[in-house]
Amino acid sequence: MVIRVDSHRLAYMAVPKAACSSVKAALAAIDPLQAENNASAFKQQQVHAIYPTVRFRPHRWSILENHYCFTVVRDPLKRLLAVYTNRVEGLGILSHSPKIRRGRVHLPTEPDPDYFFQNLSAYIATSSDIKHHALPTELFTGADWSVYDRVFRTSEMDDLGVALSEHTRRDVVIPHFNSSDRRLQLSDLSPQTQRVLGVLLEEEYAHLAPFFDNPFHQPRMHAVA
Repeated sequence: MVIRVDSHRLAYMAVPKAACSSVKAALAAIDPLQAENNASAFKQQQVHAIYPTVRFRPHRWSILENHYCFTVVRDPLKRLLAVYTNRVEGLGILSHSPKIRRGRVHLPTEPDPDYFFQNLSAYIATSSDIKHHALPTELFTGADWSVYDRVFRTSEMDDLGVALSEHTRRDVVIPHFNSSDRRLQLSDLSPQTQRVLGVLLEEEYAHLAPFFDNPFHQPRMHAVA
């Protein structure tokens, strides 16, 4: 289902690892249907039960012409690096994988970043949690940006709060969830891993070209006459 707050004519498509916990919490706080749950709505573990993240379906989105339609996107590299720092390193999610625990798949549950990204396809096949958070943005936003009144970057959460406040005439505050203690950088990874990620994220950056530059593309050198 689309995440909707019909009382305020809001429609939101969530992208995993793109501030979706924070946005869902902000919406729950102003949604009359969640009034009795407001005490728990700001807890990260509750907001995903209230508003599940689903893939984009054009036929569901096309009926929302009277709503303020928006989504939030994140730089593809930063989003994928956060899968490691938050889900793997921070939450230890791989230790809960039934396939690994039962010995059906032989992968370390505490891989270093290079091993994880060089074997990302294996981890996606092994862990539904990793798969969900690493899926391409386009599966959650659709390919056509024109269906949205606005697409916000994760760096524009203050702008989102202002936009929602103006639209709803309510004081909308976007809380901050899922901040990892460690900031993993591209330069922290081996050259081989960087090459793997460059290929892996090529289509993702093409889809998000209106919002982010591809860091794997070297600037073109202009010939000197």
